[in-house]
Amino acid sequence: MTKKMMLVLALLLVASPMLFAQTTPADTNPTAQQHAQWMAIAAGFSMAIASGLCGLAQAKAVAASAEGMARNPGAAAAIRFALILGLVLIESLALYTLVIIILKVQ
Repeated sequence: MTKKMMLVLALLLVASPMLFAQTTPADTNPTAQQHAQWMAIAAGFSMAIASGLCGLAQAKAVAASAEGMARNPGAAAAIRFALILGLVLIESLALYTLVIIILKVQ
């Protein structure tokens, strides 16, 4: 890409939050209020589902790594590193879900 094209893309990336910002309407009708209540309930269910699936995935990862270390003790360091990296990525799912819920329910 040319220098001008990269400059235009960088400018668009920097300016896009300001160009496409929208305000939330202050709806006081009953439908909007009911929608907000259901959004909070749905957020709770989504966090519960994400946490449950993270727990299952972490349990499976730990069980598989323990079995791998038992079968091949020489590779324990590499398996442990892969386990920790995998657990971090699995836990990030729950953290991303929590951040999205916090941003949406405000």
